[in-house]
Amino acid sequence: MLTSRKVLLLNASYEGLGIVDISRAVRLVWKGTAEVVELDGERVLRSPRFLFPVPSVIRLLAYVNARKQRGLGSHRTRVLIRDRFRCQYCGMKGTASELTLDHIRPRSRGGRAAPENLCAACLTCNQRKGDRTPEEARMPLLSNPSALCYGLDKVVLRYASWSRPEWNKYLCVKEDMAEIA
Repeated sequence: MLTSRKVLLLNASYEGLGIVDISRAVRLVWKGTAEVVELDGERVLRSPRFLFPVPSVIRLLAYVNARKQRGLGSHRTRVLIRDRFRCQYCGMKGTASELTLDHIRPRSRGGRAAPENLCAACLTCNQRKGDRTPEEARMPLLSNPSALCYGLDKVVLRYASWSRPEWNKYLCVKEDMAEIA
């Protein structure tokens, strides 16, 4: 579906800020807040009166101080990337749709929804652990959860760029030398 495609959002200085959906990108361009840097092939959005070429990359016209902005991507995406899409109890590797987030210290016992209290878990392990701590459930964690580090935002963008190679030049992702030769 066309509206589910994502668009890379760049700051006025061409640094990657995040990923937005097509409708948000078109609104930013329509309002004059951003400009289209690169189109998404021949794709177009149609309304009764207009045709909108679908952007792949847009750039804000005014600089935004990114250090004051909230982190990119949802907690869920960032935790899954930090845990390398691997269940932290059994080690099963899965996709974003196959994994859940588990509260290491359950929320019913005062556990927060902070990154250091969340880990990736497969549905089976998450249900087995239930409303217990890993020690009570006798399910030790494979790695210590740490706070999401600065710079993980860039990793989220690079991870997303795997499916959109036209973004690589804006995210400073080096292509494999074998592909260039």
